[in-house]
Amino acid sequence: MNSFIKTLLLIASLGLSANLLASGDHDHGHDEHDEHHEEEPQKGAHNGRLLEDGDFVVELAIFEKDVPPEYRAWASVDGKSLTPSDWKLEVQLTRLGDEVNTFAFKAEQDFLRGQGVVEEPHSFDVKVTATYQNQQHQWTYPSYEGRVTMADEVAAASGLTTAIAGEGVLQERIKLYGTIVADPLRVSHIQARYPGLIRSVKPTIGARVKAGDVLATVESNESLREYPLLAPIDGVVVERHSNPGEFTADRVLFTLLDERVLELHLQAFPTGASKIKTGQAITIYANGQHAQTLTARTKVEYITPRHGETPTLEVHAPVDNSAGNWVPNQAVEGWVDIAQTPVPLMVDNRALQSFRDWQVVFIQIDNTYEIRPLELGRTDGQFTEVLNGLKVGDSYVVENSFLLKADLEKSGASHDH
Repeated sequence: MNSFIKTLLLIASLGLSANLLASGDHDHGHDEHDEHHEEEPQKGAHNGRLLEDGDFVVELAIFEKDVPPEYRAWASVDGKSLTPSDWKLEVQLTRLGDEVNTFAFKAEQDFLRGQGVVEEPHSFDVKVTATYQNQQHQWTYPSYEGRVTMADEVAAASGLTTAIAGEGVLQERIKLYGTIVADPLRVSHIQARYPGLIRSVKPTIGARVKAGDVLATVESNESLREYPLLAPIDGVVVERHSNPGEFTADRVLFTLLDERVLELHLQAFPTGASKIKTGQAITIYANGQHAQTLTARTKVEYITPRHGETPTLEVHAPVDNSAGNWVPNQAVEGWVDIAQTPVPLMVDNRALQSFRDWQVVFIQIDNTYEIRPLELGRTDGQFTEVLNGLKVGDSYVVENSFLLKADLEKSGASHDH
């Protein structure tokens, strides 16, 4: 059984359920399908919630047809409608996180109209205060949507992680493909200084040597004296063309490679290469798999024309290989950072979910999670600028937020606009 299925079973066993108590105050839109809901509120002639105190009745609705969502209210006494100027109303909304929105009302046509937009999500605790003939009438009730409660142990088992929304830098990047090769400055081809007979050879192919180590001894043809052939650099023996009893001639006897630093070659077409400059940062991924841990960071060292028939340029950069993770001729994907754009607020793209006709993230306060519809701006593929809908300092779910979305959809939450 894979880990995903185990997580779902654990969530089910711990009784995860969404608190989707839709307000029912809209003249259209918030349908209530969750079996955990309280009894359906009584609706009035304008499809708003009826609030009764004796023979005094208020109908309160969120109206959003061809206008931003706004409150509208009607009142009656003993079944007889009141004119808007005969009574007063105030609505106070307390949102998750204790943000309070207060709405005053003004008379318009046959109703009182709330002064201000009822921002999404329409999820809050409601306090309604009406005044008629110097007498106050008050009601309180919850009106939740897009809200999920989840115990800490369930959140941990589900792999939910959070981040704090804040400012950051968007990276404009170009993706290039290429290979990691041996650094030509760190390759040494070793020949005998004086031709002669090879008397002894020490290292085998693959052996690691240090600068100054004896690789072989050679008997000079001229002096008939033996002299040592020394390693000029630290490195690995990648080629050996010498055995005892052979003559050196003028051939290469050993090739050493210092693989602690390799070189990155990325191919770029001129249109893309025009944006690439010396010193720009590059992120390297093995085999194009971003999920793999085999990554590295480097900077553009120089750019050269590439030999061949295609009109491409080659981007060169050093690769630190002190950990031995990379090998020559390894295919890689490189992302070059070509521009940086500071933004006042951004979110991790892994947090974004499609919900109804919105792009949302789930904020977290204690063990409660709630959607925040977002107005989004620029993106670099990993992070996206937030123009509206979230605040600096909000804690939002990054990984596995789809589980929260799935729970809302399972509960039948809807909101038709």
